[in-house]
Amino acid sequence: MLHLLYILAFTFLAFVAVGNLVRNLLAFSSDSQKSRPLNNSEFSRRPQPSPHPELLDDHGRVVEEPLLVMRSIGIEDAREKLDALYNSSPSGKNNLSDDDDTPPPALI
Repeated sequence: MLHLLYILAFTFLAFVAVGNLVRNLLAFSSDSQKSRPLNNSEFSRRPQPSPHPELLDDHGRVVEEPLLVMRSIGIEDAREKLDALYNSSPSGKNNLSDDDDTPPPALI
């Protein structure tokens, strides 16, 4: 009996949701088909959007150059840099030798 109640409740909710979806679609389509005057004073009163402050230079002009330049490096170069960084750490010298590619026992 409880299963039937659940099925009826969720069926009712599904019909309400689908009906709401159809009403919203009809409302949006009717809004998009309305004719709007070309010189609407409502739109001219709105302030023009300004760019984000981080995109402006010291004088308030928009920066046209890229803000972040990344260069790509090879996998081997990245591996060497990471190994050098790991070996320069205080715990890295004791756990991994240069001629052994196995990780330290604590990481296995």
